[in-house]
Amino acid sequence: MQLSSRITDLLGGGSDGWGVFLKARRMIGDGVSVTELTIGEHDIRTAAPILQEMHRAAIAGHTGYAAVPGTDSLRDAVAARVRERTGVSTTRDNVLITPGGQAALFAAHVAACDPGDTALYIDPYYATYPGTIRGVSAVPQRVPARAEDAFQPRPETIAAVAAGAKSLLINSPNNPTGVVYSRATLEGIARVCIDHDLWLISDEVYDTQVWTGEHVSPRALPDMAHRTLVVGSMSKSHAMTGSRCGWIVGPVEAIEHLTNLATHTTYGVPGYIQDAALFALSQGPEFEAEIAAPFARRRQLARGILAGQNAVSLVPADGAMYLMLDIRSTGMTGEEFANALLDQHHIAVMPGESFGDAAAGHIRVAMTIEDGEFGNAVSTLCKFAEELAA
Repeated sequence: MQLSSRITDLLGGGSDGWGVFLKARRMIGDGVSVTELTIGEHDIRTAAPILQEMHRAAIAGHTGYAAVPGTDSLRDAVAARVRERTGVSTTRDNVLITPGGQAALFAAHVAACDPGDTALYIDPYYATYPGTIRGVSAVPQRVPARAEDAFQPRPETIAAVAAGAKSLLINSPNNPTGVVYSRATLEGIARVCIDHDLWLISDEVYDTQVWTGEHVSPRALPDMAHRTLVVGSMSKSHAMTGSRCGWIVGPVEAIEHLTNLATHTTYGVPGYIQDAALFALSQGPEFEAEIAAPFARRRQLARGILAGQNAVSLVPADGAMYLMLDIRSTGMTGEEFANALLDQHHIAVMPGESFGDAAAGHIRVAMTIEDGEFGNAVSTLCKFAEELAA
């Protein structure tokens, strides 16, 4: 029997970019001690009170089918959070609860694109983006952001390929670069979307991790609320990665149709998970700041270490839990450097090439281990790069 081209071509005939990560995991399986700076997984676990609320809700019986668009109380809480942060009128009718941000990304592209439509996304990109687009039978078209522009996308570069496209996917604060798109950048992107009648799909799962500047949701820009689908998640803001609870915020009509999609695919999110998410949101911005604090602290630690050498340069790390480091002075590609660092020093980082051509010659470092161990790893990485550059 032949499988569908939709599933067999999901990776576009190439790698999924996780080769170094899998190699590190094999080494760990063989008993080798490896310092992992690869994936965006908090080194703290979900807070005990959130888990206790999850347990309470499950024991109380919220284990049956929950409302497919999400419970009214959680949708109200998400809507209130969006209103407070953006100033845009938002009600539960603008909110669909999804099984995590990844399911929201997939559903948003189903809503925006028909089979064969071109869907744009910015390179560097999170590794699942092109496969998500192929998964809805749309055609992924990357739009490069340049290292010399600190990976801020140029609106004119997007406009040059926007004719005939249906959607544009952006991510700020950005994974993998740690860049926060400026208001000027987002206003330029909004103009392109309006001029070319594009849906804008805005992945904002790192919106609580902003170290410099401000997070601007493009849905708040003039004439953008009716053409923007915002993806959010509890994973990064509340250290609830395994709970798989996210959302899409968008126009009422789009949410109504996306609810139909959810009815025929995921059939919603477990009620006890939603109750735990509601409790977590009720803890307010102070709790979110507590979850984000280790990454802000480690960013400062890394900046101090990087300031003492010349072989590695830091892409402006304005947000998210990652550092993007330029290692081109070593003469190596990001993939070659990451493999050599793993082989010789047992430190695992992600090659920039895992996130697109625009990040070639860079590596992504996740700030997801204890401060002292993290500082030692960054110091070793820098010394290794200096040896290679010499």
